[in-house]
Amino acid sequence: MKNLQSGFKSPSTRIAIIFGVVILILSIPLIAMQFTTEVKWDLSDFLVAGALLFSTGLALELVIRNLKSGTLRTIVLIVILIALFLVWAELAVGIFGTRFAGS
Repeated sequence: MKNLQSGFKSPSTRIAIIFGVVILILSIPLIAMQFTTEVKWDLSDFLVAGALLFSTGLALELVIRNLKSGTLRTIVLIVILIALFLVWAELAVGIFGTRFAGS
């Protein structure tokens, strides 16, 4: 991990990489919308998904930068990813039944 981080020392470079990955992930439903009618995202869906992915990427970067190694770092990274998946699932299909559910 040390060699990977040494190539990306600049915070602006790491943020640009996070932004690029978010755009790459969001391009999947955008491309799917061109070929099928089963994917129906509007601008607000892309904005919410982009904000969720970008904030998760920044949180992961913050944890990686501040917690050097160990079990705590792994646990915090897993908790952040589980939170992302739970929020994403709630927004998509409403697994908890909140008013933000997508179904």
